[in-house]
Amino acid sequence: MKKSRWGILSTAKIGLKQVIPAMQKSSYVDVVAIASRNLLNGKAAADELGIPQVYESYEALLGDANIDAVYIPLPNHLHVTYTIKALQAGKHVLCEKPIGLNAAEAQQVADAAKQYPHLKVMEAFMYRFHPQWLKAKQLVDEGVLGEVKTIQSFFSYFNDDANNIRNKPETGGGALMDIGCYCLSFPRFIINGEPQSVLGLIDTDPVMKTDRITSGILDFGQGQSATFTCSTQLEPYQRVNIVGTKGRLEIEIPVNAVADEPARLWLQNNKAIQEITTEPVNQYTLQADEFCKSIINNTAVPTPLTDAVGNMKVIDALFKSAAERQWVKI
Repeated sequence: MKKSRWGILSTAKIGLKQVIPAMQKSSYVDVVAIASRNLLNGKAAADELGIPQVYESYEALLGDANIDAVYIPLPNHLHVTYTIKALQAGKHVLCEKPIGLNAAEAQQVADAAKQYPHLKVMEAFMYRFHPQWLKAKQLVDEGVLGEVKTIQSFFSYFNDDANNIRNKPETGGGALMDIGCYCLSFPRFIINGEPQSVLGLIDTDPVMKTDRITSGILDFGQGQSATFTCSTQLEPYQRVNIVGTKGRLEIEIPVNAVADEPARLWLQNNKAIQEITTEPVNQYTLQADEFCKSIINNTAVPTPLTDAVGNMKVIDALFKSAAERQWVKI
């Protein structure tokens, strides 16, 4: 089976603990190199994960002609720079979400990608590859819930460490950028449309200046809406409810589904509740599989950059709405 040769830009925790081990389980992936600005960290990561080549700079890795694609789990403010550098180096790119710090940056990536039509670029919203979400989408599209009228999402964890990269506003930290982006992607995926206007409410940490609790309403028009709350300083919890005129679907662990356990959904119709389970899978492996297939078969990536730009437009509008304390059109 043909495999793509991958390089990893940085020793970020999400990569070391989740994504890289999952990619190494893919039949289509061969992780051949990792880069770190701290060579000791790079060597430690390579030893732990069995990666043969270590580079002391991201540019050196990008200069390796033996590498086909790169995975970028760098801090948010570096996503655009290194995605474009990777394209210029002739590499396919899987970049962590969010793709940039705002819609203009996301569009910058999309415009750059158009200059390299033979290369694949995708924002890494791994949840879309999990069978629980494919099942949810199927049930909605088949009309099992009737007409979907509203989607409610909640996603939180607790982290008040001022030194953590997720709590630094200058690098794109805060609740909305880190985890709220999921709460916006969910309804856009299920409804298969874009909100027309949004209303945002933000509680800002007085010391770190990041949004620590963000809530919002998304108006999709025609009576369809989505509401959400995300937080970096609340009890860890996540849930999604999709509610229609004939039924309700609840997703127990919408983002961090446990790889070696079945995922659970609850379908409610006429007050009766049915539990639905999907097989244990690693959604990061599935993401790698599908992205690599687009490389090998020269087909479109599962999630195009237009989706990344759309999500960032909603984020921009929510920040603007919260600042102005009024509805903002998109």
